[in-house]
Amino acid sequence: MHVNNLKMIAAAACLLSTSQVMALEAPKRVECIAPAGPGGGLDFICRSIGKALNDQGVVSGNIQVTNMPGGGHGVGFAHTVSKRKGDAGVFVATSTGTVTRLAQNAYPGLDSSMVNWAAAMGAEPGVIAVRKDSPYQSLNEVLDALKQDPGSVTFAGASPLGGDDNLRVLLTAKRAGVDKIKELRYLSFNNGGDALVQVVGGHTDVFTGDLSESLGFFESGDLRILAVLADERLEGKLASVPTAKEQGVDVTWLNFRGVYVAPGISDEQYNWWQQTFSNLYETPEWKQIMQQNGLIPFHKTGAEFTDYINEQIGEVRQISQELGIIKS
Repeated sequence: MHVNNLKMIAAAACLLSTSQVMALEAPKRVECIAPAGPGGGLDFICRSIGKALNDQGVVSGNIQVTNMPGGGHGVGFAHTVSKRKGDAGVFVATSTGTVTRLAQNAYPGLDSSMVNWAAAMGAEPGVIAVRKDSPYQSLNEVLDALKQDPGSVTFAGASPLGGDDNLRVLLTAKRAGVDKIKELRYLSFNNGGDALVQVVGGHTDVFTGDLSESLGFFESGDLRILAVLADERLEGKLASVPTAKEQGVDVTWLNFRGVYVAPGISDEQYNWWQQTFSNLYETPEWKQIMQQNGLIPFHKTGAEFTDYINEQIGEVRQISQELGIIKS
């Protein structure tokens, strides 16, 4: 009898907790911070999620998008930690780039525990690509050239030195047995579009970036994608493009697209955001957004997402140390 009473009390408490979460309404004012300039991947996350939340009727008012470029996503991260504590109406776009900078201690005095990681809403595999008339016909031909002379191939990407686009090439080369990877030539441009123009125009040799950035040039025939850095081949137009693993190089690189929310909000508010993003992820509208923008399925929320973030930080920190990008 005593055990049954305890079970009833526990069940009632669970129901009360669930009803409290369900009863919690959307914040009166909702804002999404994109810690980068307009037109990039983080801006895309804010605007796509904002429109979807409006279309689904989850948020009735206008969702403001605030662009905060600078510091490799660090300006937005610092602002959220220092200025938005307890603000349940703000969510912030994030990606693997944020994780990379956290792993490399690029945000002085800040770490991953200072925000609430809410949800991953899909992921984008990295690609390695060349212009249509490039002499390189496969990933291994590029790697063979690097083995002969690490400085003979010029790579172009959007991230700074030591960032995602640079790291994925260094890691691919390292896994393929290229010596002297510190001698690899990598040029950083303002965005993926600028980097692609340099490659397609013949000014640099190889593009390293995200799938969505390269789709336009790939579809026009100006770009050949040598490898997709995913576990399996993609469907649709990219079905003919092999993975790096298929070509004997054991490397994957996914750029997740996700969101975190402000520190200092209540558990109920945090749970509301988690549930809201989970509900949105399951809608046909979001599946279509993912498909149109080259995202593959990848969804984690709350504690699971937080654990993933911390695991990624540990892995990227180790890689960065091995490659000599950071000392400790």
